[in-house]
Amino acid sequence: MTDESPSRVRQRILLVTGLSGAGKSTALQVLEDIGWEAIDNFPVRLLGGLVGGGADSGQLAIGFDSRTRGFVPTEIIAMCKQLEARDDVELTTLFIDCSSSEIERRYNETRRPHPMARGRPVHEGIKAERELLEPLRRWADIVVETSNFATNQLQQEVREQFASSAEREMTVTVSSFGFARGMPPLADLLFDMRFIDNPHWVEELRHKTGLDDAVGTHIESDPAFRPAFERIADLLREVLPRYAAQGRSYLNIAFGCTGGRHRSVYSAERAAEVLREAGFSPTVIHRNLGSRPADPLERR
Repeated sequence: MTDESPSRVRQRILLVTGLSGAGKSTALQVLEDIGWEAIDNFPVRLLGGLVGGGADSGQLAIGFDSRTRGFVPTEIIAMCKQLEARDDVELTTLFIDCSSSEIERRYNETRRPHPMARGRPVHEGIKAERELLEPLRRWADIVVETSNFATNQLQQEVREQFASSAEREMTVTVSSFGFARGMPPLADLLFDMRFIDNPHWVEELRHKTGLDDAVGTHIESDPAFRPAFERIADLLREVLPRYAAQGRSYLNIAFGCTGGRHRSVYSAERAAEVLREAGFSPTVIHRNLGSRPADPLERR
């Protein structure tokens, strides 16, 4: 008989370094958001104790730069080469770079002291740090240049490089609500459907909701509904991919009517269908669907 041991799960280690002011902290924040355990300014000489053996086999991102205790690039590279030779570790190095002029602009704008300037002009500190880090830049697996990046562009770059497909997807919520029962607090896109004829005033529809076919037929029969909803659908198809491209994690779309039981519910369901056809997976929430019909609330 052949004794086959199960394959060992490799621990993913991502070393994140780069020039001060280039965006290392932003990169670590995004990594933490997408499920990595992130540690900044970790003493690199202790790295061996974090990996392999009984350590967690998840994803660990470790940030370090010229301010980190025991920072000697050649020694760090030698240590990492030893770790790369192990079969229980998958090691990657990310270097965040930026032009010296842009880093100087950022430091002058924030008026923070550069860690290597030590009383000298900012550009001298940047030059000294760049020379110190050059061996790590040459050795890094991935170099991201942020000179022309806004913060959200760096965030999106890190997500594309290190997030799983599921983690890169934007979470979309489509909700219905009644204006008479209060506005939703977190709507990014809000559509007021009170221009549609109100099914509440049709006796046989009053106790039904926008989930019932009869209510949907009544709403569709209003000449104003179809052209308006088609414009809303076109807008959603246009802007949602753009929100996703900007690195948005969550997007809340709300449809409102007076009581939150008929027009908004039907519209939210129709919008969710449109988004599913466009490749999104929206969650649908009907905030006031369980509320009882109330004439005083519906008088608007």
